Amino acid sequence: MPLSEEEQRLLEQMEEALAAEDPKFASALRGAASRQHHKRIMFAAIVGFIVGVAILMTGAVQMITAVAVGGFLVMLGSAYLALTHWRKLSEPDLPDNVHPIGKSKSRPAPSKQSGFMNRMEDRWRRRRDDY
Repeated sequence: MPLSEEEQRLLEQMEEALAAEDPKFASALRGAASRQHHKRIMFAAIVGFIVGVAILMTGAVQMITAVAVGGFLVMLGSAYLALTHWRKLSEPDLPDNVHPIGKSKSRPAPSKQSGFMNRMEDRWRRRRDDY
């Protein structure tokens, strides 16, 4: 059963919080398997792009528009996959928008990012201040 959009968003926020709290552990969890997975998909997408070019050229030479359009769509899909997974390969272990939690006692200014994490931090600070 796939996750809903809300569950997926919450999971991503928890992953970011984990990466902020313990970058070494988060990096170990991602590991080489994730990189290898993205490399394989990127390689397959590059091969798909080359196949798409061949299909496009075949359709153009044979003057079959449907084949040429199909080749273009294969190229487009392959380029999208390659770029998406290339970005995931080049992502740093700790995203720029993630900051360690609870490092200062002063209340930070509300940020434009992650509303869920800001609410959780505010609740934690209120509980800590009440005791």
